[in-house]
Amino acid sequence: VQLQASGGGLVQAGGSLRLSCACSGRSISQYTMAWFRQAPGKDREFVGAIRRSGSNTYYGDSVKGRFIISRDDAKNTVYLQMNSLRPEDTALYYCAAGSGIIISTIRLWNAYNYWGQGTQVTVSS
Repeated sequence: VQLQASGGGLVQAGGSLRLSCACSGRSISQYTMAWFRQAPGKDREFVGAIRRSGSNTYYGDSVKGRFIISRDDAKNTVYLQMNSLRPEDTALYYCAAGSGIIISTIRLWNAYNYWGQGTQVTVSS
C-alpha cells in the first residue's frame, strides 16, 4: 500500500484547503483511513479518521467543527477539508491507513500500518 498526500500549501488565516490522499496497491475500502499532523518540535497529533464505508468519523478536539474527513473508495482517495484555518494548524500533514483498528486506538498513530510522505500546510496570520 502506497499513500500519496497532496494539496498542502500556504494560506491566510481564515482560509480553506483540501488535502487529498491517493492510495495505490490495494483498495482503501478495507481500511480505516486517518490524518495526523506534526509541527516542528511537537508530537504527532491526531486530526481525524474515517471508518470503512464512511460509517463513522472522528476528530481531534482542536479541529472539530472546522475540518471534515471523507473518502471516495471508487477513486481510492481520502480527503481532508480544512476550513477556518488558524496559524496553529501549520504542520506537516500525513495520511495513514490501518486495519483491525478498535475504537480505543483510533486516535493513536502507532495503530496505523501504512503512511504517506506528508504534505506541508502553512497558515499565515
